[in-house]
Amino acid sequence: MEQKSKVVAGLLGIFLGAWGIHRFYLGYTKIGIIQIIVTFVTLGIGSLWGFIEGILILCGSQITTDANGNPLKD
Repeated sequence: MEQKSKVVAGLLGIFLGAWGIHRFYLGYTKIGIIQIIVTFVTLGIGSLWGFIEGILILCGSQITTDANGNPLKD
């Protein structure tokens, strides 16, 4: 299986994190759906969750693998 890109996942998190797009990209479907729900319930404040995760992905300090356990490529 092809490795997912850390840069793509991070940028998706920063720009579309409110909708959990970065989580869907990495294969974490349930967490992606939860992020959408949190964004709606908090009237958009929950979008900070995805934004922060995007930064953490780019820094390589938090999410370092996809849902299958494959490391993200630089």
